[in-house]
Amino acid sequence: MTNMKKRIAAALTATTLTIGLTIPAMAAEAPDEPVRVSSYKGSTLEVGERSGLIVGPSGANYTVTSSNPDTVAVEQVLTFWVAVAKSEGTAEITVSNNSGECGAVTLTVGAAADPAPPVEDDNTGLTDNMEIRQEMIRLINQTRKVNGVSELSVNEALMNAAQVCSNRRYTWHHAPEEGQAAAEAGYPYGFGDNLTVFTGTVDAAQCAVDNWINSPSHFETMIDPRCDCIGVGVTQYDGITYCYMFVGIPNSVNFYA
Repeated sequence: MTNMKKRIAAALTATTLTIGLTIPAMAAEAPDEPVRVSSYKGSTLEVGERSGLIVGPSGANYTVTSSNPDTVAVEQVLTFWVAVAKSEGTAEITVSNNSGECGAVTLTVGAAADPAPPVEDDNTGLTDNMEIRQEMIRLINQTRKVNGVSELSVNEALMNAAQVCSNRRYTWHHAPEEGQAAAEAGYPYGFGDNLTVFTGTVDAAQCAVDNWINSPSHFETMIDPRCDCIGVGVTQYDGITYCYMFVGIPNSVNFYA
């Protein structure tokens, strides 16, 4: 059983990813289209869902309207626009610039899916393993300082969100659940996050940070100069350690909120 856990943990640590404001690959737009607009979550939404609108070219001022606000409303969040699915039906979202050039996307809203059953955690609280978590933050800030970027202040909302996710004992990233955890904890912006899972409970903070340092994508998230705050979560269960790092990116959007 121990050898099996080691093999599983090694594989999981090698395959963890980061999330935040990464925009998914999209099909190329027609080169003569003056204004481009698409929905981050696709053209079909469920009632109650929110989806960021990806508008280009960047750097211009846009006006965004909905043909049916009772079905899909649009909201501006800082410099971003968000579509909010209100009721079943179809609405056309139109984006226009100061020159009168327009682009549009049609969004269809369906009934909300039945909620997924709650994920059973190991009943650890949001303040558990605080000594390990504080050491992780110290090591992460030490790494940032060595690499010429500012240290991060601790954010209570991100601490709680990271602990919620580690308590669920995820072994790979669950982007919607992670985004919802941050929003429900009260963090209003987008963020980046790292996950690592490994066998053993000794020197957990150092093991977690070493894993992220040795993975290029995780390392880049850890030293991202855009970030200004941090929260971490640690759960230890049946000899396995689950660690999360959430780093806040101010003035950005959490598309899963």
